[in-house]
Amino acid sequence: MAVARRRVPLEEGRAALAAWQEQGEADAGLARATLATAVRYTLEELTARAPGNSVEVRVPPFGVAQCVEGPRHTRGTPPNVIECDAATWLALVSGRLAWADAVDAGRVAASGLRADLAELLPF
Repeated sequence: MAVARRRVPLEEGRAALAAWQEQGEADAGLARATLATAVRYTLEELTARAPGNSVEVRVPPFGVAQCVEGPRHTRGTPPNVIECDAATWLALVSGRLAWADAVDAGRVAASGLRADLAELLPF
């Protein structure tokens, strides 16, 4: 399996995530570019930790990633989709929000048998 190519430099991504963590979930004061970088960096980190193409994670409008080993999806809507906003995604990856709590609160839309990141988050 090929290693995903990173588009966000590691140091830049880590700095953006740290800026979000300092700001907290109230990302209104955080520059949109910094928020976008933090989301893209963490999506890339997810694909590095769980390579594959069986689950699609969407964090509109900032990014999308395919991850988790399993059947490869190639056309149309993927069978396993996870979608949430940027604040929820960053709270999940940073450990401020548990996967089950996010799903129960309706902050994450997850469909499909493999659409569960509880074992991969936080990181």
